[in-house]
Amino acid sequence: MTRHTPAFIRARDSNLSIRSMAMEQAMMASRASPVANDGLNKVDAKELKPEAFTKPYCEFMTENPTVFHAVGYFKEKLAKAGYKELSHRDSWIGKLEPGGKYYVTRNGSSIIAFAVGKAYKPGNGAAMIAGHIDALTARLKPTSTKPGNNGYVQLGVAQYAGALNETWWDRDLSIGGRVIVRDPDTGKTTVKLAKLDWPIARIPTLAPHFGIGMMGHNNRETETVPIIGLDNSDVRGASTTSSEPPLGGVGSFAATQPPKLVKLIASQIGVQDYSTILNWELELYDSQPAQVGGMDKEFIFAGRIDDKLCSWAAFMALLHAKQEEEEGIIKLVALFDDEEIGSLLRQGARGNFLPLTVERAVESLAARDGKTPFGPGLMGQTFANSFLVSSDVTHAAHPNFTQTNLAEHSPRLNVGVALCVDASAHMTTDSVSMAILDRIATLAGTVNQRHMIRNDSRSGGTVGPMLSSAMGCKAADVGIPQLSMHSIRATTGSLDPGLGLKFYKGFLDNWEKVDKEWRP
Repeated sequence: MTRHTPAFIRARDSNLSIRSMAMEQAMMASRASPVANDGLNKVDAKELKPEAFTKPYCEFMTENPTVFHAVGYFKEKLAKAGYKELSHRDSWIGKLEPGGKYYVTRNGSSIIAFAVGKAYKPGNGAAMIAGHIDALTARLKPTSTKPGNNGYVQLGVAQYAGALNETWWDRDLSIGGRVIVRDPDTGKTTVKLAKLDWPIARIPTLAPHFGIGMMGHNNRETETVPIIGLDNSDVRGASTTSSEPPLGGVGSFAATQPPKLVKLIASQIGVQDYSTILNWELELYDSQPAQVGGMDKEFIFAGRIDDKLCSWAAFMALLHAKQEEEEGIIKLVALFDDEEIGSLLRQGARGNFLPLTVERAVESLAARDGKTPFGPGLMGQTFANSFLVSSDVTHAAHPNFTQTNLAEHSPRLNVGVALCVDASAHMTTDSVSMAILDRIATLAGTVNQRHMIRNDSRSGGTVGPMLSSAMGCKAADVGIPQLSMHSIRATTGSLDPGLGLKFYKGFLDNWEKVDKEWRP
């Protein structure tokens, strides 16, 4: 969920909604076993056990800390499930067919995957789920080398969205992201993913003895600079300025970065010639693994829950969605970058990625059909027959700041997704879409909660309004509840990834059926 202003977010806790139903936990989440995709495409959402998805979700969260790693993970899963990659640069005419499964990426940080129903006809609609996979982080500056400071080697970083807030102090931070490399033999440029598997950075607090507060009044440029090593060579009388030539040569990208960090990253991606590293997008992340907690292991504690929670559940729902002979719609999941900073870039939801992907898919399928001319009329028909679930985490009822909870509108953990409503249209949900998704929940065997903020609070934002207005399709905002949104470490229920998956699978499998119930 997009943050509005730093001051507002610091002042706001969880302002939400509750229409709670008690739900029994049949198993402790930590004992649940990973679930394979085999056979799950044939079962109803009602038959899925939420606890079976706790461990796979925690493993995903631990192993894929950056947006680039998340897209890489999704691509690998899609390829194993028989999805074919499409290229923006190529024509899609003649490449798509009913019954086919496809995916396309943009910038390596956004991904759209879709399955075409075997009985698809041009003009049929799409069941779409859209979310985001970016999270608050601190990215290395273009020149991340900083002068020595009392023996400390420091790293120049810049906040992405609202990172480097108070929750980033004294955390075990590691570094990961993507590295741009040129092959000296072929001249080709490639992208490699890097991830250091131990904490190498820390932002130290100041002891309270000095009388300087650590909560809310610190300069993020000068007082939240990570330390990544020590260099006391000046104490021994040696010059702190090396006489050795810079790594990669004068004027190279590597020469602008801390030498030991360059060597670590190069070793991790198998590069020996530092001059071949053209650039990188690296970021800090909390290296502590995602794990279950609580007396009955009913919680998940993890970094980056906003929003690698709804996105993972939606993606897995697509992989587990049914593939029946009579299905005539497109089932689609779109996961975007840059939501936390307004979605304005080409890989963000305000770009044309989703509308253009649907348009190009319909164009290809219409060409294969040969009976329906492609044009604005066909696209208007397609979107009119479609439904968008905008999926982003939402605030759970807070136990300590109960003044922020709204009675009957603050969702609980381990109960089910929440339908998010905002009277000022920061969310897309209305009476029609709520009725539709409550029907979906009945078919999926899940419980829909309600979320709405108090009148004395302000709402966050999602990708829902921008996408539904761009395409003109029916839409609703759905969120999985969490505590501590925009903290470096947050909390959700151990059943919530599986409950979200059940609901999203129920939507993908039953939208076509439910839509027919609304037709004359």
